[in-house]
Amino acid sequence: MTQYRKTERTRVKRLPKRAEYDVEKVNAIIDEALICHVSTQVGGQPLLQPTVHWREGNQLYVHGSSKNGLFKALLEGNEACIAITHLDAIVFARSAFHHSVNYRSVVIYSKARLVDDQDEKRHSLDQLMEKFQAGRSVEARPANEIELKATSVLAFELDELSAKIRTGGPVDDPEDMLLPVWAGVQPIMTQRGEIEFDTTAGA
Repeated sequence: MTQYRKTERTRVKRLPKRAEYDVEKVNAIIDEALICHVSTQVGGQPLLQPTVHWREGNQLYVHGSSKNGLFKALLEGNEACIAITHLDAIVFARSAFHHSVNYRSVVIYSKARLVDDQDEKRHSLDQLMEKFQAGRSVEARPANEIELKATSVLAFELDELSAKIRTGGPVDDPEDMLLPVWAGVQPIMTQRGEIEFDTTAGA
């Protein structure tokens, strides 16, 4: 599969030229992000939770407490809507109306599957460690049975989703181009700093 399928929910209607369904490009947006927002509805009330995510193949994984209320609702069959967003720049136009942002976003519709096979659960949690830092799953003490029992891992099939991307500079109206107002793009970058190693071992 090279393209994610379009559905009525994932077909981008507003500025469709910004839509992206290419599997590699969409997966790259998912993989680069460290945080997603998982939402659902329970009894007509919205529930939303930010959480760390990771991907393997066509499965998106999240983890949390086995007593997590949102997870419980999802495992009862409620569908999730998952959002992932990178803010790449603020776009300054010559008019207030045309100010914008450059971004890469993905919206996913899927139902949760509890990862209850212990081998898959341990493997998937190792992949989370590897997302944090290559080689970390080998360095860190693995979860013991009590910790595994206290942790739920949910998997979501990546099937019904779409990305939307904006790049480039301001799009001003022709009559505004001669206004004495500056315009341009201010990049926003997320980067990892140097690790501040904990020195309290053995204290």
